Amino acid sequence: MMPVIPLSLSEIALLCGLVLAWMLSGWLIENPPKARPSVSVLMQEYRRDWMRAFVTRQPRIFDATVIDSLRQGTAFFASACLIAIGGGVALIGNAATVQRLASELPVAVQGPDVALRMLPVIGFLANALLKFVWSHRLFGYCSVLMAAVPNDPTDPQAFHRAGQAAEINITAAKSFNRGLHSIYFALAALGWLLGPWGLLISTVLATSILLRREFASHSRAVIMDRAD
Repeated sequence: MMPVIPLSLSEIALLCGLVLAWMLSGWLIENPPKARPSVSVLMQEYRRDWMRAFVTRQPRIFDATVIDSLRQGTAFFASACLIAIGGGVALIGNAATVQRLASELPVAVQGPDVALRMLPVIGFLANALLKFVWSHRLFGYCSVLMAAVPNDPTDPQAFHRAGQAAEINITAAKSFNRGLHSIYFALAALGWLLGPWGLLISTVLATSILLRREFASHSRAVIMDRAD
């Protein structure tokens, strides 16, 4: 049985900061200021445009290929998270292996401390897994709704059903982005293996990278350039 290892006040504060940074950055990305929308929010309108164009596109093979690639992406990340969680749980349950690995790796902690510091990583990965699984299912719902869109653009149900498909697509993408968000912070949690300073630096780096890509990246500038 793994012994109980007390945490210092600084470590508790840094763990709370990690969780707070994860929650606040996620909220800011999904609820940005109107004057500076995030990439995730900007892409929502493109998804609606996609479904409007889908109504009149013939044939619809391209759209089927795109939605299938989105489902494959969620399946890939879900599988990767599942494997990583299994490895982390196995590592925690094998104290001898943890002790041996700790002695070979350039980490700031040793023995059971390593297993303890893997718990936040596994927690973030578990959250990511749940988000990816749900996103995969939602993209499946979206594909069914897309298949239900009439081929005739003049049909009164055509654009209504396309709009429904767009909203489900947006919800699926939101869940997928939340899964990716959790993976970033799972990587940040690995910084705890290097001690409190490592956790602080990795948390700041993960948060900064996420916010830069959502609010100050070149891709955002390209997406913002809409010829209205």
